[in-house]
Amino acid sequence: MLYILEQYFITFGWAITGAISMAIALGILVKVFSLITPIDEWVEIKNGNIGVAIIIASVIIGTALVIGLTVMP
Repeated sequence: MLYILEQYFITFGWAITGAISMAIALGILVKVFSLITPIDEWVEIKNGNIGVAIIIASVIIGTALVIGLTVMP
């Protein structure tokens, strides 16, 4: 019983580690992506530009997949 509880705590620790690292990395990614592109993505998204919204979403999802697979034990 103690072994199972220990494994649950280890799994919970990895989940917290993954969530924190993904949040930090995605925040940095979006900031860097906004700096290197010539347009202001957030203004374009507010104006209803679906193409820019799809590009931002695909960048975030792609990076989240890479980070998630990297953090996974």
